[in-house]
Amino acid sequence: MKGVSSAPGDYVYFKSQVPLHKIPIGTKQWRYYDFGPKTVPPLICIPGIAGTADVYYKQIMALSMKGYRVISVDIPRVWNYHEWIQAFEKFLDTIDVHHVHLYGTSLGGFLAQLFAHHRPRRVKSLVLSNTYLDTRTFAAAMPWAPFVSWTPSFLLKRYVLTGIRDGPHEPFIADSVDFAVSQVETLSKDDLASRLTLTVDAASVGSLLLSDSSITIMDTNDYCAIPQHLKDELTERYPEARRAYLKTGGDFPFLSRPDEVNLHLQLHLRRVGVEPRPEVVKSISKGGADGTDGSSQSKKKTDEEKDDRNNNMPQGSGSSSSDQSPTFPESSGSSNDPPLPTDTIQLHSSSMKNLILVQLAGEVHQSCVVLTLCYCTLVLVHGGGFISRQLV
Repeated sequence: MKGVSSAPGDYVYFKSQVPLHKIPIGTKQWRYYDFGPKTVPPLICIPGIAGTADVYYKQIMALSMKGYRVISVDIPRVWNYHEWIQAFEKFLDTIDVHHVHLYGTSLGGFLAQLFAHHRPRRVKSLVLSNTYLDTRTFAAAMPWAPFVSWTPSFLLKRYVLTGIRDGPHEPFIADSVDFAVSQVETLSKDDLASRLTLTVDAASVGSLLLSDSSITIMDTNDYCAIPQHLKDELTERYPEARRAYLKTGGDFPFLSRPDEVNLHLQLHLRRVGVEPRPEVVKSISKGGADGTDGSSQSKKKTDEEKDDRNNNMPQGSGSSSSDQSPTFPESSGSSNDPPLPTDTIQLHSSSMKNLILVQLAGEVHQSCVVLTLCYCTLVLVHGGGFISRQLV
């Protein structure tokens, strides 16, 4: 595994545009992103052990631009599944979200199923990726689980990272691994301990009231940390669920194959009746930091720029409107050259018979000398009449 590299450029841009929310709810600290039209039922993304709310930044950027609302959360510090269900329900109540569509990967997919089982009226659909139905396999592989809360942080991180396949990757998969590793480094000892405890806590997903037609199973076909027989059990549990298989993608397809993942998420949301509002969200901009309509800010900025241009235009230059400009006779060698936008400086000679106007920007109002970076055109004027135009 390579060393942790610098943050990707699109992630740096995402962090500069989308605010991170941190709110305490009871004894739990919630860290999450919420971006997109608030009138659209949200897709809530729940990461695995090695993930944070940040790992879904590519989904937040892409889907919000399509008019969807995306919420990405960190798994809070909970130590059993009953505590998770209660904490997540309080979180939804706090942000005033009643019905949700859940997208979970690995541990996040297991938590999403548990919540759908215990709170069936709140979950409208599920997207499950590289996940499982029970924790027996992981509990058997981790006999030291009772001592996890006393284990040093560096050992917990090493244990988590050993679950990520090392060795030659395709470049896009290698980048996804590097980003995931960088996120693991941000997790505290207690965060890691609580997630590992959830992984081995005895629990299994019961039958769901949710129809299989409201479930999409999205798995990678190359490899991941979840054993194949656990993924097969999930497929058998939901025989009528929609399948979305990715040929490659590794453990983090949402990072390594974001275009394919985003497409499957859009198809799923459309199928379960979520209508996007692309007319509400035009772009990720500082004027619309919460993903709402930024058109009013853009219009205001445009009007201000127009006013500035009008204030900088010369007065009394012989033009009846700042939006109109006179045309000059055609001249060989310069007829196809567009005028350069620059400021206009008008210079008068001591005699009013000759007038020279230096055009540095704006529009041409009288016969002038036009200066550009490549050439200048000399226009001779006598008594206000056009005499000649020469390229020099």
